Amino acid sequence: MQTEFILICFFMPVFSEGCCAGNQKKTNSDFQQDRTNLHYRAVEGETFMVPCLGFRAGECTTGNKGLPLNCGKAFTAHAKHSGNYTCDTGGSQIFFFLQVLDKDSLGCFHTKESSVILLISAGGTIPCPGQDCGNSKHMSRTIWYKGNKPMSAQNRAYCVENRTLHLCQVSDLDHGVYFCDRNVIEEGIEWTFRRAVQVTVTPANLIAPYPPTIVEPDNYTSKEVELGQAYTLTCKIYFPVEVNILYNVKWFMNYNGNTKNVITLHMEKPQLDRRTFENEVIQKAVINDVTEQHLNHTYTCFASNTAGNSSATIELKKVIKVKWPSLIGYPFVGLLVITGVGVVLHVKWLELQLFYRSHMQDGKHDEDEKEFDVFVSYVWSPVSAVKADVTGPDTDETARLSGTLTSKEQSETHTPLAVLLPHVLEDEWGYRLFMLERDVLPGGAYTNDVVLAIQRSRMLICVLSSDYLCDSNAVFILETGIKALLQNSVPKLLLIWTSSTSTRLIQTDPPLPRVVQRGLKVLPTLNWTSGNLSGEANHSFWKCLRNAMPSRQNHCFRQSDCQW
Repeated sequence: MQTEFILICFFMPVFSEGCCAGNQKKTNSDFQQDRTNLHYRAVEGETFMVPCLGFRAGECTTGNKGLPLNCGKAFTAHAKHSGNYTCDTGGSQIFFFLQVLDKDSLGCFHTKESSVILLISAGGTIPCPGQDCGNSKHMSRTIWYKGNKPMSAQNRAYCVENRTLHLCQVSDLDHGVYFCDRNVIEEGIEWTFRRAVQVTVTPANLIAPYPPTIVEPDNYTSKEVELGQAYTLTCKIYFPVEVNILYNVKWFMNYNGNTKNVITLHMEKPQLDRRTFENEVIQKAVINDVTEQHLNHTYTCFASNTAGNSSATIELKKVIKVKWPSLIGYPFVGLLVITGVGVVLHVKWLELQLFYRSHMQDGKHDEDEKEFDVFVSYVWSPVSAVKADVTGPDTDETARLSGTLTSKEQSETHTPLAVLLPHVLEDEWGYRLFMLERDVLPGGAYTNDVVLAIQRSRMLICVLSSDYLCDSNAVFILETGIKALLQNSVPKLLLIWTSSTSTRLIQTDPPLPRVVQRGLKVLPTLNWTSGNLSGEANHSFWKCLRNAMPSRQNHCFRQSDCQW
């Protein structure tokens, strides 16, 4: 599967250039399809969409199985969807017949892949699944759709050659599901065989920003096995998204624990779960019959990509069948306590690492030479800022506690922190700030810009809110900062909540990454509630923020005054 994606991405510009350099003339021939042909075939498990052949959406119903199909709405085809449908055209009725074919009955029409990765600004090809199968004499030309809209109705440069769709220049708008229709005549009935292709668009210069992360198993751990039984070695790895999927995962058996004397184990086909900013890969290797000899060896999961590699080594130990009568009383209680502590440490290990690196090593990177002092990450809220009335002039004590804020700024408790924070840090306190909206030139690779900016900064401040945690780009910044913290390559990391909403009450779709969920529990945090802070609370916030900033020659506060 990986090789096919790489070949498609590598040769895509070459193939599409020749077609697009020739005749790019588009016609309206796609609209001239015989609309009396309402016999469609789909493949079980593939995406299918009922074509809107002159009738209104959502009005195709069937009386035999009670499964209405909505015109123009994609769904996964199953055998239960086969049947006759009646479609209301707003004055007359059209009879629509759908036949869902079993995958095993397709023969050469069955393909392993029905998805393509295209590069932005390059030419791209989208092959029709099974396009080389069948007798070409009995098969008409191929008509392509993007969703429910024919390609000929779209304002873009393309051409179709040998049933393959060629996009002359790919843009981010080309992401989505494409359908190719081929007509086949069997026993006097004209069937339209519809296949789906999922197209993913990605930047051409996207590379892996960091090595893979093995989340299972933990390194240098033991797995209990039962002699004479089969055992499955499972390795779960997170790979950052990159254009060419060059990940490599293998299981090795180390004879007598010697990592130089190894043999590659027989492995199952890897399971790949594609996500927005990282892919999850699960690689399994099965030991059919565990013997005493297997207990003398160790087993290593090795994962690599273009940025580096990671590994995790485990050993197998025999399950000890406990005799319960011998464990009655204090020994049994002691074993339960030790086991409980071990389980808690295992479950909370990631949180303990984050807590140690963010609190115990808090001043470790203060003197590092970096281009920027602070990377500030926030998401604009649609709520406008409302200024509070000034009831009286501030005293000298107020000005001293607030650091450098003026009396006018002290009164602006309604100003959003996203506006106030950069002003205080940069204009008043003299720190060098990095903000993506201001300091990154357009047209670059977003992931690379984020990774490089974090590496060039001494501190990362994330202004959190429900809007922030629902924004995939903002979450990626926070996730990258946490992962860099685990690798000892990030400066301080501070979270500022701009509302009193608990993280448990915020539901995101998709859910937050695992490392972000753990980080929100233990990383240093400050709370800011615009418009509701008293003078003393306001002073306390800025004092604690100043104390958390990278060290400077002046303006020192006592850390004991702040509660993290």
